[in-house]
Amino acid sequence: MAHVITRLCVDCVDGACVDVCPVDCIVAHRPPSGASDLPNQLFIDPSECTDCGMCQPACPWVAIYPDDEVPEAFADDIALNAQSARRDEGFVVLRTKKDGAPAYEEVQANRQRWGLVR
Repeated sequence: MAHVITRLCVDCVDGACVDVCPVDCIVAHRPPSGASDLPNQLFIDPSECTDCGMCQPACPWVAIYPDDEVPEAFADDIALNAQSARRDEGFVVLRTKKDGAPAYEEVQANRQRWGLVR
């Protein structure tokens, strides 16, 4: 089993999860050209993830789930993480967090954006 970063991370890309990952399996896609067909988010390489779970509570956007607990609305994100993590060119391990955690209201608005909160 591995953890999955869902679309709740899109355009948020905090990086707090990266800082606590003991095996550096969380990556961002930043190709040299600057253009990408992937969403602007972080991804977990399931072949590298040790399922330690340290990333999940570190994510201020509540975007990370064990792969068997991913909400139905984000089921496609399991394959996206696996597909994305297999690409070599353009993937980098982030080391910089955004300044400060998001406010509760921002997290709730992001969850509403993806249909998790009504």
